[in-house]
Formats: sequence, C-alpha cells, structure tokens
Amino acid sequence: MDVQDIKNRFGIIGNSPLLNRAIDIARQVAPTDISVLITGESGSGKEVFSHIIHSMSSRKHGPFIAVNCGAIPEGTIDSELFGHEKGSFTGAHEARKGYFEVVNGGTIFLDEVAELPLGTQARLLRVLETGEYLRVGSSKVQKTNVRVIAATNVDVYDAVKNGKFREDLYYRLNTVPLKIPPLRERKDDIYLIFRKFIADFTDKYRSPNVQLDDAAQQMLVNYAWPGNVRQLKNIAEQIAVLEKDRNLTASSMLNYIPVESGSNLPMRVSRQGSEDLSERDILYKVLFDMKRDMVELKKLVAEIISNGGSASAIANPQLINQLYRDIELPVNEQSTLTIHTPVPVPQHQAAEEFDITHHDEEAEESLSLIDKESDLIRKALKKHRGKRKMAAKELGISERTLYRKIKELNLS
Repeated sequence: MDVQDIKNRFGIIGNSPLLNRAIDIARQVAPTDISVLITGESGSGKEVFSHIIHSMSSRKHGPFIAVNCGAIPEGTIDSELFGHEKGSFTGAHEARKGYFEVVNGGTIFLDEVAELPLGTQARLLRVLETGEYLRVGSSKVQKTNVRVIAATNVDVYDAVKNGKFREDLYYRLNTVPLKIPPLRERKDDIYLIFRKFIADFTDKYRSPNVQLDDAAQQMLVNYAWPGNVRQLKNIAEQIAVLEKDRNLTASSMLNYIPVESGSNLPMRVSRQGSEDLSERDILYKVLFDMKRDMVELKKLVAEIISNGGSASAIANPQLINQLYRDIELPVNEQSTLTIHTPVPVPQHQAAEEFDITHHDEEAEESLSLIDKESDLIRKALKKHRGKRKMAAKELGISERTLYRKIKELNLS
C-alpha cells in the first residue's frame, strides 16, 4: 500500500512533502514491532497515525486501545495501566485488569505520555524492556505482549533535561521518531482540508454549500492555526451551521477566526480602561497629589513642634525641600506642565545661613508657619542683597513663587 492509498483509506487530505514523509515513515515502521514516538502539536492528527501503524502491522487483528495519560489522575494511573488486586487500596473492592493485560497481543497508544508520573514511567520502561509488570498490591509478575505507540505535544528532550521525564524511557520510546507537521507548515493543504470539512458538514446538516472569495481564502491560509486540523474542523462546522451568507468574504471570516498574536491577521487593539489621560486630567492629578503632600508636611511639622522640637527642626533641609516644592503652570498654547524640584541644601549650611539656634528658655517663641516662612525669605533676600533670583534658588523655589510670596506676605 503506497502513500496515496493510505491517505484514501484514513481520510488524510494534503500533498505537503512533510505530511507525505510522515505517512511514509509510518508505513515502513508498521510491519515491525518496535516502539514509536509520535510528536506533534495538539490537533495535528497524532492518533490517526497510531491507527495507521496498528492497521498495517501483524497485530491488526488484535485489540487496540488509546489511553490519554494526561486525563487519568496520578493516584490511579498505575491501576489503570497495570491493574490492581482486591484490597490493594481504599475502594479496591475487587481485582481489576489493567490496559496492558487487556490489550495483550495488540497495540496500546499512550497519548500525552510526557504527563506520566516518574514512578509510572519506571513501570512502563520495564514493560518495554522485558514485557513484565506487577499489578498494584501484588508481588506476582505478569507477562504481556503489547506494542507501545506513544505520542506527545511537548518537547520530550526538554522534559528530560528538566528532570520531568526519564532519559532511558525517552530513548526506549524514541526508537523511531515520527513528527507530524503542524497545519501552518502545510499552507497549500489548508484550503483543501477546509473544502472537505465544509462539504461533509453541509451534507450532514442539509445546508447550502459555502464559497470563499480570494481574500477569505488568503485569510484562511495565513492564519496560524494553533489548534491545527481540529480547530479548522470546528470552524468549518460553525460556518456550515451559523453562516447565513453562503458567499464568505474576509470580513465574514473574522467572525469565526479568532484574532491572536502571531496569526498574521489584522488585529483590533482594545484600550478599555487604559485611555490616555488628557492634560487637564494630569494637572488635576498633580494638584491633588501636591495638596495631599502639603497636608502631610503640615502634620509632620506640627508633630515635631508638639514633641518639643524648636525652630531649628523646621529648618531641616529635607523639610524645607518638601515644604517649598512648587508646581509652575505657565499658560501657553501647549499648556506645558513644569515641575520644579528644589536643590538640596546641606544641613550645616542651612543652620549657618538661617542662623537658627536652640533657645529652650524662650517660652514666647512663635510657632506660626507664616512667620517662619517670612523670616526665611527675609534672610535669603538679605544674604543675596535683594537679588530675588539667587534668593529663590537658595530657598529651593521658583522665582515666580518667590514674587508671589513677597506680595502675599507684604515683604519689602
């Protein structure tokens, strides 16, 4: 039986060289009795190839069973595969045969074999090497003659390096590697497969036939198809059942093909909840933040004073920098937001320039922030001989703010 005959028998559509190569390997390895590891992405048709190998082998008249290893809980996987004795664990009310015993003389297909626990992997390795196994809760060695075909959609070699898969089992299963190409590597086959599915479903549901224009066909071919043939089949069935317009365009296809990254399709970008803030929103936000900071600073100064701190504590450079941090909002066409951060003042310099000393005996010391602010501005102006620009820099505020402070406080 040649490759085309196999395609006809198992309903495989496509002429991709990668697909033909995979079928040819399955055809050649089928008459032997060696283990096969089928690798491929989810939905690419790995189970179909296990049926090809079994049906063309000497075991074709024997039993065949497909086991999804990832769907069986870890606590029961050994019992499912190798059986158990009565009373071997809670709930084991009677003895049970496992798959390897039931399929004796046939073929067992272990799908998602990389999901097996390490303990089960050791049991499987022994079956592959000697044909022997133990039921759970039994010490009697059982014999079986089963051909194992395994499949996985993960990189098993990476799992070996990460300690999640036994290296000896990997090489035992991988006697003949068989890789199924993903649908995106078979672009010329995509539309052919789609036409076959559409014909089957329109006949099944007795609906009119569906036609795709050139743009829709191109979209179908360019899509990445992460779910491969299974996903393509599902979408074809949706179209056959739901689509009212039987002549599909590219815009119609967008209702069925999900927009995903890497799909080579135009993507609509949604920015819900993350719209750009307007300049007004930014200004309001900064002003509210500044108001909150000033309230916190006033509380901090009041706390220092209430704890016995003197005016020198208020002259702390960090407090001065925060107290006189200023926002300047020039009115112009761009409504530019400019934030001025004062230059830090060394602590020894602040104490020297402001000439503030402790006078614990002064009971009538003023605690007004306005008085302190006026005093600092006067001293800065005096130090720089009335040069407002230099005084503003010394205080860590903008020159415009200094003008406003002088006017508000009636300073000459």
